[in-house]
Amino acid sequence: MTQHPLSAHEPPEGARGSRSPRTPQAREAPAGTGEAARAPQAREAPAGTSEAGSGRPRVVIAVDLPEPLCQEVRRRVPEVDVVWDHALYHPRRGPADWSGDPDHRRSPEQQRAYEAMVDSADVLFSLPDVDPAQLARTVRANPRLRWVQAMAAGGGSQLRAAGLASEELERVAVTTSAGVHGSPLAEFALFGVLAGAKTLPRLTSLQRDHHWGERWEMRQLEDMTILILGLGGIGRACALTFSALGSRVLGSSRSSTPVPHVDELVPMDQLPRALSRADAVVLTLPGTASTDGLVGEGLLESAAPGMILVNVGRGTVVDEDALVGALDDGRIGFAALDVTATEPLPADSPLWDHPNVLISPHTAALSSAEEARIAELFIDNLRRHLEGRELRNVVDTVEFY
Repeated sequence: MTQHPLSAHEPPEGARGSRSPRTPQAREAPAGTGEAARAPQAREAPAGTSEAGSGRPRVVIAVDLPEPLCQEVRRRVPEVDVVWDHALYHPRRGPADWSGDPDHRRSPEQQRAYEAMVDSADVLFSLPDVDPAQLARTVRANPRLRWVQAMAAGGGSQLRAAGLASEELERVAVTTSAGVHGSPLAEFALFGVLAGAKTLPRLTSLQRDHHWGERWEMRQLEDMTILILGLGGIGRACALTFSALGSRVLGSSRSSTPVPHVDELVPMDQLPRALSRADAVVLTLPGTASTDGLVGEGLLESAAPGMILVNVGRGTVVDEDALVGALDDGRIGFAALDVTATEPLPADSPLWDHPNVLISPHTAALSSAEEARIAELFIDNLRRHLEGRELRNVVDTVEFY
């Protein structure tokens, strides 16, 4: 099968504080994982999956990963037993639809079989049903679980929502898919900045009215300064993209480590000054306690008039009431939002009808290549896990990012 390499833009967090949990010997599968406990329509897991007491680490795929990729994990890492059963998953509605069809319901027998399957894992590919509550349940039901690969780049927020105790957080490492979504989100960031620079709302308004209008000057990327808040995998991909088009790139993160294609690193305490110098700000920050509402009235009052704002990180980073105020008074000339503080965005939000706002329903990262890229990342981390090396993208259990 065709291999899809990982995005080249890997986040620096991938090596931060990483740990490789001890790989335990595989244990007996819990009662109920056999055929008798399954729903009648559930098929056997594919040939080659673990037998009880095999003494091999047991990897359970907890979401509807396409069959060729399930087979690829098993082929590439033959030292482990890989278990999956498509009859037990919520079916995907499209590429990378990890949560699956929300209207799908398992029968009681299927639910018991699914929980028995995920509770037999030493390693889980995905939170069960991409649900923090189900992660907490399986961590407590399965003392042998050591590592969970989350599907989201922001898997830290899911881990925080699971409410695990400190000893559970110490026992079970959770890694994210950070870096996988860098390229598509960088493209959306570019699209958002260009939409503002080329006055897309004015163009669409004139076209809607069939009015030719007078000519006006548009901004050029090569003359613009772009401030990127957050220099993980997505931020690094954005820096590469804007730098390649001639923009001056400023960047800010918790680390002062130099980042390729960033012309100037900005300490967090100097953000107001940097914002006053920027033509556009691109937000790629995770949702944590320290970033909640970071881009609010206090910071936005420093924005140069007409600044463009693009958010491809987490919606909670932006105080939306303050953003609307800044849009109304012209401090922000245009905003492109792939994420919002509450999703779906409430129907009564003024952002929907603001003429200088573009709303994307958290869809900018969706790509048919995502599944293969996450599988490739998982295979690399699975090798690291087996060899006792550091895992990539381990969630920080203090800040949960």
